[in-house]
Amino acid sequence: MVASRIDLLIDRLRSVVDPVALILEAGERQAYSCDGLTSHRAVPALVVVPADRRELVACVREVIALGLPWVARGAGTGLSGGALPDEEGVLVVTSRLKGILEIDPFSRVAVVEPGVVNLELSRAVLPYGLYFAPDPSSQIACSIGGNVAENSGGAHCFKYGFTTHHVLALELLLPTGELLWLGNEGMDGPGPDLRGVVIGSEGTLGIVTRVVCRLLPLPEIRRTFLAYFDSVAAAAEAVSDVVSRGITPAAIEMMDQLAIVACEIATGAGLDTTAKSCLLLELDGEIDEVAQEFLAVRALLELHGSSHVWEAANEEERGLMWLARKAAFAAAGRVAPAYIVQDGVVPRSALPRVLERIGDLGTDSGLAILNVFHAGDGNLHPLVTYDPSVQGQEVLAEEVAAKILALCLEEGGSLTGEHGIGVDKVCHMPEMFSTEDLSTFERLRAAFDPSGMCNRGKLLPTPRLCGERPGRYQPHALEEAGLGERW
Repeated sequence: MVASRIDLLIDRLRSVVDPVALILEAGERQAYSCDGLTSHRAVPALVVVPADRRELVACVREVIALGLPWVARGAGTGLSGGALPDEEGVLVVTSRLKGILEIDPFSRVAVVEPGVVNLELSRAVLPYGLYFAPDPSSQIACSIGGNVAENSGGAHCFKYGFTTHHVLALELLLPTGELLWLGNEGMDGPGPDLRGVVIGSEGTLGIVTRVVCRLLPLPEIRRTFLAYFDSVAAAAEAVSDVVSRGITPAAIEMMDQLAIVACEIATGAGLDTTAKSCLLLELDGEIDEVAQEFLAVRALLELHGSSHVWEAANEEERGLMWLARKAAFAAAGRVAPAYIVQDGVVPRSALPRVLERIGDLGTDSGLAILNVFHAGDGNLHPLVTYDPSVQGQEVLAEEVAAKILALCLEEGGSLTGEHGIGVDKVCHMPEMFSTEDLSTFERLRAAFDPSGMCNRGKLLPTPRLCGERPGRYQPHALEEAGLGERW
């Protein structure tokens, strides 16, 4: 039945999109079987790569008309399986929609298509003295559409916030086939913030087709420096102390020794591999303000035992520091053939004891865990490494990763800071949210997608993914008696 509808869809799409947009051959579809979470794979029944917005809208409407499930995918750099294809459905890839449609330097906004690469937007507006603040580690590859779907942050999110703080409006193709604009060019429009509902909804409410991005002026000066410590706890305590003094660095990133060594081997940036941990800090703003903050931060770092500090003398050295930090996920491959990256959040004050307990988990399991993360807002990215060729290690790594998430929740934190829930953490949602909360989420999702065909199986727990009772829904006795209804 599904196969016949796919065949019918292909026939219809031949008159809607350029033939090159249809990826039919099994081997080519295999290339789209996962995003950055490679432990979960599924080959879509069909892949469509529209050339422009017109083709995108037309092909999605054909998919909807035939009642087929569909998933939107951008650059495929997501780390939670949010773009994992549906084996019975269609994968709609937005990577060819990469037009920067408008730059308004006076209003400090840019209108872009979803396939625009994050870093390319900042490069395009640089001549106007502007930039786009969200900067995920994958910003050289990740797209604006994916940033919107996951509400991406990045190294500078501590001071500048997440994608939701830098998207003023967006055009959404609903799972009903309708197009509508949400938000406006002001920071706070009338009515409910449906723009904010869509940002971070992980592609479950439709496909973003255009985005109005808020741009910021380049700071007058940036001072970037690495501070080394003799222990992870000392670096973590320094972070809390800096923030408690009312200082807001543009970025406070932390790496432990395993991460430092891996990143140095990968990049040759000049990191001190003998240090037990380091903080990468960046201060930006007006020259006098930054000079005062720099002296205050240096004093606090020394108070917490920072052995030495390396300040970037020029843009080349600054670039090396950020190259090392942003290479961390790739560099982990030098420690082990595979890893699971987590994305839990804890209060800053809990960092010392949480990192100690993560260290204990590594020792007890025998698996190396690299810690590299956004220390300013307590967004952890522990990399649990393992060798898939060793029987049982992958399962063990998954167990350790789950324990780290449980630890984050125990400390009053969250399951995710920026990578999203996707399929990776969907089964943990009931550990963070009540039944009533999840029911409310489901009702909201159904308001956008009554058929439930848009990126199904993601974000919210389902029987198929979480071991709940499978099969068709069985009405409750109160429903049969007319005394209640299912929402």
